[in-house]
Amino acid sequence: MDLSTTYMGLKLQNPLVVSPSPLCEKIENIKKMEDAGAGAVVLHSLFEEQITFESNKLDEFLIRGTDNFAESRGYFPNLEYIKVGPDEYLDLISKAKSSVKIPIIASLNGVSTGGWIEYAKEFEKSGADAIELNIYYIPTNPDIVSQQIEYMYIEVAKNVKNSVNIPVAIKVSPYFSSMAYMARKFDQLGVDALVMFNRFYQPDFDLKNMEVKPKLVLSTSDELTLRLRWVAILYGHIKADMAITGGVHTAEDVVKSMLAGAKVAMMTSAIMKNSIKHITTVKDELVKWMEENDYNSIAEMQGKLSQQSVAEPAAFERANYMKLLKGFV
Repeated sequence: MDLSTTYMGLKLQNPLVVSPSPLCEKIENIKKMEDAGAGAVVLHSLFEEQITFESNKLDEFLIRGTDNFAESRGYFPNLEYIKVGPDEYLDLISKAKSSVKIPIIASLNGVSTGGWIEYAKEFEKSGADAIELNIYYIPTNPDIVSQQIEYMYIEVAKNVKNSVNIPVAIKVSPYFSSMAYMARKFDQLGVDALVMFNRFYQPDFDLKNMEVKPKLVLSTSDELTLRLRWVAILYGHIKADMAITGGVHTAEDVVKSMLAGAKVAMMTSAIMKNSIKHITTVKDELVKWMEENDYNSIAEMQGKLSQQSVAEPAAFERANYMKLLKGFV
C-alpha cells in the first residue's frame, strides 16, 4: 500500500500532517508525532507581534497601565507562559530538524510584511523545509474596501515567496468575495500550496460579568465540507498544491480530502482531543479503507471526486441547493 504523497515538492510518507498547536512547541512531542506516523509537522506559529517587539519591550507594553486599572491585570497574558522572541523559535526549528526525519514546516502568523521577510530567511537558514504563512486578519474597518484586503494578502505572499528558496504555503480564509480569483492570483505568484482554511478565533460573551471573553472551540468533522467544496472546485485549475485543515478527525475525513484533490490532510483538534497516538489510529484505518475499496495508492484517490471529475459538477454550485431544499419537503 503506497501512502506516499508530495506536498510543495516535499516527499511525504503519507498525507497525515500535524498542523500548528502548542503540542508542536516541544521536541519530544514532535518525535512522538513522527513515531505515530505523521508525514510532516507544521510548527506552532511565530507571531508578527513577537517579531515586532523584543522581549523586554513586549513585557513593558503588556503591563503598561495595569496599576491604574485593576481589571486590566487579567486582560493580558502572563509572560511566564509565552515563549517570547524569535530566537527560541529558530532554535526549535534547528533542534526539530536534527531530531526527526520528516519535513518540518515553519509557520508565520500576522498580517503585514514587516519582519516576516527577515525571519522567513532565518527559517530557511535554520533548516525549515518550507514555510506556512498564516495570514490572520479580521477586516473590521468599514472604510477598507475588499480590493485593499486582497492586495494586502497578495503583497505578503509575493514578498515572502520572493525572499526565500524553500517552498511557501499560504493559509487563507474562505471569506474572499471571489475565492477562485484569489486562488488564481496566489498561484500566479508561484505560491507552492494553499492551506484551506484558517479558523478564526471567535470571542464569546460572559453574561454574568458582562464581559467579552476569549473562547477556544476545537473543530469537528462537520467543518470539513466547506474545505472539501473549494478544494474540489479548484482542483485542476491551479498548479499549487492544496491542503485541507479544519475538520480532519478520522480516516474517512482524510479519504474525503484526498478525493477532493488535496495533497495532505492536516490535524490539530483531533490530536488535542485524543492524544498524539490518534495519528496511528487514523493511519491504520486509512490503510484498512483503501484495502476494502481497492485503492493501491493515495495518488489514485486524489481528485477523483473533484468538480472536473464527477458526473454532476453542479453538485458544487447553486443547482444542488434547490435539490437539497426539496429533500425536506
